[in-house]
Amino acid sequence: MFRKIYRYFDILKAVASATYKEWAAYRTHSMVSIFVGPVYFLVQFFIWKAVYASRGSINGFTLEQTLTYFGISALIEYLIMDFADWNLQMLIHTGKFLTFMLKPMSHVYFAFSQKIGHRILGFIFEFTPVMLIFLLVFRITIFPVRPFWALISIILGYLMRFLVDYSIGITAFWFTKTSGIRRVFLLFRDVCSGVFFPLAFLPELWQKALMLLPFQFIAYVPIRVFIGSYELGGISCSIPQIVAIQATAVTVMAIFTIVLYKIGVRRFTGVGT
Repeated sequence: MFRKIYRYFDILKAVASATYKEWAAYRTHSMVSIFVGPVYFLVQFFIWKAVYASRGSINGFTLEQTLTYFGISALIEYLIMDFADWNLQMLIHTGKFLTFMLKPMSHVYFAFSQKIGHRILGFIFEFTPVMLIFLLVFRITIFPVRPFWALISIILGYLMRFLVDYSIGITAFWFTKTSGIRRVFLLFRDVCSGVFFPLAFLPELWQKALMLLPFQFIAYVPIRVFIGSYELGGISCSIPQIVAIQATAVTVMAIFTIVLYKIGVRRFTGVGT
């Protein structure tokens, strides 16, 4: 058993390392990405400054808290960014996915290993410089109230983002044209995960509906854990409680993704479109 675990760890390390080296060749891309977070934050700054001009708080959020929310959101995005859906769809539509059916390793594991290598690069060349910009230029409080739980929650958000995106990629087993599905989903995912605005700004009924979906565990929960408090749909949880719920949701989503993947593989013909 331990030999098998060690073997899988070696595969993960090898794939992650190869992905890191591959993306490291595109340094210009990383340099440009550094400015995405700060520019996004500046846009949010002017928008919300205008919104808060005539009021002191919105649903319990002051202007400073809202800006902190978006600063942390931008930083977390650098850590959990993922293209698993697009990569899988391209492999299926070109027929290249067939090569993974001949290998003893599941493509789910291979794609996850790629994500690790890609995000290690992102941490070094994107997250760290942007964090310094937010800290020194914007004076945003980016230190978690409870570091241990914040780290666990970000890791779980990282896993949920991968699983949700990969599940969308799996739809390519059934649909020959998935670009439209992907675009609609990405917008829906970002809105429902709290990337564009805190979910607490939505009507309470909508908040309760979102509690039944996996998206809040991608960004909203890690951000709220980072800040040190959680509330949604009129329900408050302690930080350990919401992280435990997040871990349960990730486990359920992992089972769903694996089952969906196995069903999709059975339908695969290996014929490109």
